[in-house]
Amino acid sequence: MRKIVAALMLAGLAMAVAPAAQAQQPIVIKFSHVTTPDTPKGKGAEKFKELAEKYTDGKVKVEVYPNSQLYKDKEEMEALQLGAVQMLAPSLAKFGPLGVRAFEVFDLPYIFPNREALRQVTEGEPGKVLLAKLEPKGIKGLAYWDNGFKIMSANSPIHVPKDFRGLKMRIQSSKVLEAQFHALGALPQVMAFSEVYQAMQTGVVDGSENTPSNMYTQKHYEVQKYGLVTRHGYLGYAVIVNKAFWDGLPADIRAKLEKAMAEATDYSNSIAQQENDDALAAMKASGRIALSDPTPEATAEFRKVLEPVYAEMSGRIGQDTIDMVLKATRGVGQ
Repeated sequence: MRKIVAALMLAGLAMAVAPAAQAQQPIVIKFSHVTTPDTPKGKGAEKFKELAEKYTDGKVKVEVYPNSQLYKDKEEMEALQLGAVQMLAPSLAKFGPLGVRAFEVFDLPYIFPNREALRQVTEGEPGKVLLAKLEPKGIKGLAYWDNGFKIMSANSPIHVPKDFRGLKMRIQSSKVLEAQFHALGALPQVMAFSEVYQAMQTGVVDGSENTPSNMYTQKHYEVQKYGLVTRHGYLGYAVIVNKAFWDGLPADIRAKLEKAMAEATDYSNSIAQQENDDALAAMKASGRIALSDPTPEATAEFRKVLEPVYAEMSGRIGQDTIDMVLKATRGVGQ
């Protein structure tokens, strides 16, 4: 909180600059995120910086702060709402604690059978409906960025649902993910992304779920013995800005930033699948972690065990939201 207050004080000083001097200064967008620069999100942020500065002829300066340099997971949303930072790309689960629980539909296990089905939501009307729910919170949603489909890891063999019983599994803050691991008989542990490596190394947690690219760039595979390529859940982000800041931009600048964001989104989403495929291959080649695919029978068992999570979470997420997503994805790419 003190970091946020200090940032706001600096912002206040900047606003006190004489109008003539201020007019000569570029508009600064602080873009904070929690992953490393070599992840799909990190590369997308750098691409947006490049394009935003190019299209505005330097009238906008984008400062990218990766890997929780500015704020921890729990601080960044408050910083955005207060205006201490202008842009974030939080995981979609982060909106649940903010009170916009409909976004937790993205956490439901096996809700997206493939990437084509996912696109029907993120690039279609359901995605727009969900982003609009952020505006009463002072947040403007600009785009959805992929990371990919998640896999499981642990320090004991994991092949079927019963193997998760009693394991302490790290999750990001999400009641849906809590319910998912409770259904598997595991013990979910909410923990900031930046703290996971040490927690795995010291045995504070036994395992986690994440995308291959995150596991690889954060070196989780060095402190986990086993991985199961379940692709049971999706991890994505919403690029968001402080709404008052965005609405206050000159219309021509905002249009150029929208163009930059659209192109950065296409770029980030186009590389996400390859980044995850490459990360899986690199982890397998390292010899540090034993990765396996579930059998068709095991996948069917995981689906059966996790199916009750939908009914359990319907009151929280909203059955209408769940139905909207299921209708948009039904039969796509199959």
